[in-house]
Amino acid sequence: MAVCGSVYAVMGKTNAFENQILHGDCLEWLEKMPEGCIDLIFADPPYNLQLHGDLWRPNMTRVDAVEESWDQFDSFQHYDEFSQAWLSACRRVLKEDGTLWVIGSYHNIFRLGKIIQDLGYWILNDVLWIKTNPMPNFRGVRLTNAHETLIWASKSKGAKYTFNHHAMKALNDGKQMRSDWYLPICSGEERVKTEGRKAHPTQKPEALLYRVILSSSQPGDLVLDPFFGMGTTGVVAKKLHRRWIGIEREAGYVELAQARINKVIPEPYEEQVFDVRDHKRLAPRIAFTRLLEHGLLQPGEKLYFKADMERAAVIRPDGKLLMDGFEGSIHQVGRHLSGGAPCNGWEHWYYQRGGELNKIDVLREVLRRM
Repeated sequence: MAVCGSVYAVMGKTNAFENQILHGDCLEWLEKMPEGCIDLIFADPPYNLQLHGDLWRPNMTRVDAVEESWDQFDSFQHYDEFSQAWLSACRRVLKEDGTLWVIGSYHNIFRLGKIIQDLGYWILNDVLWIKTNPMPNFRGVRLTNAHETLIWASKSKGAKYTFNHHAMKALNDGKQMRSDWYLPICSGEERVKTEGRKAHPTQKPEALLYRVILSSSQPGDLVLDPFFGMGTTGVVAKKLHRRWIGIEREAGYVELAQARINKVIPEPYEEQVFDVRDHKRLAPRIAFTRLLEHGLLQPGEKLYFKADMERAAVIRPDGKLLMDGFEGSIHQVGRHLSGGAPCNGWEHWYYQRGGELNKIDVLREVLRRM
C-alpha cells in the first residue's frame, strides 16, 4: 500500500496554477494555461435567468434571487457568444481523455447543449439533479422548478474517458447509478452566509460535486472550475485528493471560497483507500489457455456453466470449450447458453475440486500472483 501525505507527490504531477483560486475573467486565465492540461472540468456558468421584478413569499419576506450583474446579459445572442467562448477555451485546455460537466436550468441548458455539440464535444449523459427540498413557486403560476440538468461530455466522439462505474454503484446501494440524482439543495451549515444572508445565490451542495468528481476522475487528477463561486469544487477535490484550479472574477467570492477551502484537512492519502478504480479490470490480461499450460486445468476436464451440473462443457487442448456440438471460447459458449447476451466466461464457468465448485476466475488470480 502506498502511503503518503499527498497523492501529488506520489504521481509527480505539477501545474503552475494548481490548488489556487485565480481572480479574474475565466477567458483571460484559460488563455494562459497550456493546452491539454486538465483532466476534468466542472462548470456552473451564469444561468441568464432573465428575472424581472422582486419575488416575495406569502409572509411578505423578499426572496434572495439571482440578481447579480454576472448573471445578466443583453440578449440571447450575447449569452450564446459568451458561452461559445468559454466552452471553446475549456476544450483547448482539456486533455484528450478528459471530460466536461456543465450544469444549468431550463433557462440556459438547452442553449449550452447545442453549443457543446457544435464545438465537437460528445455528450455521454445528461443527469437530472432532482432537488428533494426545492424552493416553491411562490406566485403559483408555474410548476415548482425542482431540478437542474447536468451535461457530461467527452472531448470528442470515441475518446477514452474516466468513469468509475463500480464506485458509483457503491453510492447507489450496489445498483448501477442512474441519471436521476435525488439530492437536497445547499442549506444549513454548508451554506456560506454573510451577515445572516446567503453569500452566493447558486451555491452547489458538496454531495453533487462528490458524485461528479468521484465518477470521472482519479486521485492526483487536475480539476478545473471556471466559475468557482463559493469553491465547492475545490472543497470536494481537496477531500478526494484531486488537484484543482478555480477561476472567479468576484473578489468577495474569492475570499470566502479560500477561507472555506483552508478549513479542509483531508485524511492522509492511501492508494487502497482513495483509488476507487476497478483494479480487476485493470489487471494484466490472462489467456484461458495459460490455465492449461500451468496445469491448473486439464484438457478433457469439464466446466459447469453458472455452477449448474447439468450444463457441462469439455475443455479442448487448444482452450476452447465443446458442448453439445457447439465449440468456442469460454465467452462464446457462455453467450450461446445465455441466448446471445454478453457473457464474461471468467465469472460464469466453474471447475470442480474435492467435490466443490469454484469460479475459474479464482485460477486466473492464482496466475496473476505467480
